[in-house]
Amino acid sequence: MLILKTITEIKNFTRKAQAQNKSTGLVPTMGYLHPGHLALVKKAVEQCDLVVVSIYVNPLQFGPREDLAAYPRDLERDSQLLQATGVDVLFIPSDKEVYPSGHNTTVTVGAALTGKLCGSQRPGHFTGVATVVTKLFNIVRPERAYFGQKDAQQVLVIQRVVQDLNMDTEIIVVPTVRESDGLARSSRNIYLNPAERQAAVILSKSLQLAQKVWQQGQRDAATICSLVIAKINTEPLAKPEYVQVYAYPDLQAVEQLNGTALLALAVRFGKTRLIDNLILEG
Repeated sequence: MLILKTITEIKNFTRKAQAQNKSTGLVPTMGYLHPGHLALVKKAVEQCDLVVVSIYVNPLQFGPREDLAAYPRDLERDSQLLQATGVDVLFIPSDKEVYPSGHNTTVTVGAALTGKLCGSQRPGHFTGVATVVTKLFNIVRPERAYFGQKDAQQVLVIQRVVQDLNMDTEIIVVPTVRESDGLARSSRNIYLNPAERQAAVILSKSLQLAQKVWQQGQRDAATICSLVIAKINTEPLAKPEYVQVYAYPDLQAVEQLNGTALLALAVRFGKTRLIDNLILEG
């Protein structure tokens, strides 16, 4: 596995491979890799001749009171995890490389997708996401890029960027990877103390409840949300930030779920904010 740190290096490498008609897959990450990331890598290795994994903790997507400085980082550990996966290149640029002095361009997706759910709680977050992903796509020029369903709104934002800016990158969405007790894998899980970690299982349990009542025929969005909130509130350490249902994939408001819908939630356990979601379809 080759480790590259500059845009010039990664461009030269990928352009040579692409000139030889090698398909390129990109897995953008912020590091501190876990099995969820590795599932994305596995899918990329299966589908592409050349696989690039990027590790970059993007400051543009963190708010002023968020955990940028504390975000877990361990490049040596991440590199070791990737060695046996079949990844060809690990790209680890610096802030100065990604956002050089004078950088003054961002990519903003409209409020129809970004003005709700996490976007309403984290102003500017998705502008940061859209900007760095656009830059990575322009640098690497992947045929395919891989993202996890756990970050459902992020996936929709990136798909919109690709569509609206006529990018030639296919977005591959990989199902959420979960712990044995149902908790969605996340780099932020490391912030949880033992009691919070045990309490966090309430997220998957609440989604299971939503799936059950959906299968039983419940289609009223407000009722489903109320049942999920009540379930979360049975756990004293859980503090719901939002539990909402929208039509999927356009995230339009909906009262009766007559088509595919996204149930998304964000819940705090102490200082740690976790998200999860469920697509209701059938």
